[in-house]
Amino acid sequence: MLSFRFLSRIILLPVVLLLLATVVPASAPETGFDPARAKLLGFMLQEGLPRYHYSQRALDDTISEAAYTLFLEGIDFQKRFLLKPDVAVLAGFRLRMDDELRSGQIRLPQVADTLIRERLAVTRQVIGKLLAADFDFTRHEMYETDPEKLDFAATEAEFRERWRQALTYQVLAEYVDLEQEEKANLDKKDDKKENPAPARTPEQRQKLAREKVQKSYDNLFQRLERITVQDRFNAYLDDISRAFDPHTSYMPPTAKEDFDITMRGSLEGIGATLQEEGGYIKVLRVIPGSAAARQGELEVEDLILKVAQADAEAVDVTDMSLRDAVSMIRGKKGTEVRLTVKKPDARIVVISIVRDVVQIEETFVKSTTVGGGDKPLVGFIKIPSFYRDFSNTGIFKKGRNATDDVRAEVEALKKQKISGLIIDLRNDGGGALPDAIEIAGLFLNSGPVVQVRTGDGSISSHDVDNGKPLYDGPLVILVNQFSASSSEILAGVLQDYGRAVIIGGKHTHGKGTVQSIIDLDRGLPFRNMEQYKPLGALKVTIQKFYRISGASTQYRGVASDIILPDRFGHLKTGEKDIKYSLPWDTIAAVPFTPWPDRFDLPQLQAASAKRVAADTDFQRISREAERAKIRSEETLRSLNIVDFRKERKELLKDEPEEDGGEMAPHGKKGADTVKEWQTEVDKDPYIREASKVLGDMLSAKKPVVAGRSS
Repeated sequence: MLSFRFLSRIILLPVVLLLLATVVPASAPETGFDPARAKLLGFMLQEGLPRYHYSQRALDDTISEAAYTLFLEGIDFQKRFLLKPDVAVLAGFRLRMDDELRSGQIRLPQVADTLIRERLAVTRQVIGKLLAADFDFTRHEMYETDPEKLDFAATEAEFRERWRQALTYQVLAEYVDLEQEEKANLDKKDDKKENPAPARTPEQRQKLAREKVQKSYDNLFQRLERITVQDRFNAYLDDISRAFDPHTSYMPPTAKEDFDITMRGSLEGIGATLQEEGGYIKVLRVIPGSAAARQGELEVEDLILKVAQADAEAVDVTDMSLRDAVSMIRGKKGTEVRLTVKKPDARIVVISIVRDVVQIEETFVKSTTVGGGDKPLVGFIKIPSFYRDFSNTGIFKKGRNATDDVRAEVEALKKQKISGLIIDLRNDGGGALPDAIEIAGLFLNSGPVVQVRTGDGSISSHDVDNGKPLYDGPLVILVNQFSASSSEILAGVLQDYGRAVIIGGKHTHGKGTVQSIIDLDRGLPFRNMEQYKPLGALKVTIQKFYRISGASTQYRGVASDIILPDRFGHLKTGEKDIKYSLPWDTIAAVPFTPWPDRFDLPQLQAASAKRVAADTDFQRISREAERAKIRSEETLRSLNIVDFRKERKELLKDEPEEDGGEMAPHGKKGADTVKEWQTEVDKDPYIREASKVLGDMLSAKKPVVAGRSS
């Protein structure tokens, strides 16, 4: 029987996987697929996952079906290469992946690799023939851009027609880009230039557009053809792991090395956490103080479509492995990288970023004040993450942690005689559990903070015992849908005690689980298997969080007491939107003493709603949110050039307005200096409304006990 001599590192991982990672790397191609090593890894996973995962689920047909769905999405999410007959071949493995692991006869990765290579060769020929001739931009037809609304093509004729539409759309986009570029050059031409370059004819423009698209696909196929059977096998193991829940995964050796680097806090590149999802490279987080944050245009949920080095030709990174994409985005300090990005509202923009070393200080807790004069002086503390230097040897200063830094900022603000305090947890993906507990203790009397349940049903409560709080004045917590993990523990417990008013989006992310990193090299069942090292690691969900009220933070997150308009509220980014996430449930509440100075929540809600309805910034945000929602739902695109130009003009007209000063809740407008940051704070409508809520709390003559719901 396999004996795992570990559960070596239990850590509270944030929703973006790592607080200080600039990327979330995938495996590099590992050549030399070894069936014996594959059999060993399969054995270790089929033994380890049911044993250590929180759900204690069996590795059965249900898991196999979920894993197959993930595997199929991984090889052709956009339904661009496989036909229905091909999928029928792969579908024979839908209920057999669990059986393959048990038998050690793992065939799906090899069958899929052979099949996809055959289809790539066919697709190359189809694309080449279509791009060799002109496209007709006068036809009135619509192209569906959302692959989830499509099925796989049934025949070669349907397959070719789908590619004709896709290429028409891409060439049309390049054509209009060239038009706009030529117009801009004409408008800005140097008056001293005697012989400006003549404008291209429509035929020349389309020829150049087709060449650009062809070159992009040449690069794409070169990358896809480098994917090995070993890569397919690594994805196969990862898909089986993620079928248990989205935070459980298999990390091949190269990814394990990257994980160790990021846990040590090594930061490089533009300063964005990236993830491969459905054939796209998606931005999960923009690190405060990084080159990307200071440039200000790259945002959470952006999809990176192309990467270019300075003035070089842009390379399409769609369907590229994350590691390959990251290698193109990374580079030396002072060099330029240009990212072609698709925004959540469907706009396509080019973002130029000069690479730099991430300014680590910007990832730490910091504070300032707002108001004063004839208004209450309010303290403001931003917690970017719940960081803790466990080793004392990382990028952080010796022993530095979020708790000590928050304590220091609170003490400094108290000396300024603040009347209330705002804690900003927007975009905070979590971090160290001890800091979530200890920071909560700064604002509470002694009592429970969070409950933790293991898979066997045992429950423990983590308490604070500090006698009295460091700060006992009015308190507001700002959150959004990217507040996760430790952020949700802190917001949830302060809400349950009636200690703070939670303000922001409808709810937080909903990541209420704990993962353990299991080093597979340390779990070899027999000593004579050393030749198969390195094996990589498993990240396994082993525990679940519950509030002191008994409600889980998993899946549903923490609901805000006061909901404010959110430009990105339509995005499906929460735990409940991720496949195979663990469900919400409850356990018994633990006894606790509510905060004595309660507030009239309905009164605060009514006053805030009245202000927000009349606030021009929130009116603007509401308009933009509605337009973004509509655009995200309209996935059909016209292939008629007149309609296309009109749509492009409308998109440019609907770009988010910059006046109003919303402060970077989604990674935008990174500030270089204290002065710039103070300006952002002062102009942020969410902070402004939080300050007014604190004013309402201060002006209430007789605080009353208000009911709460989880």
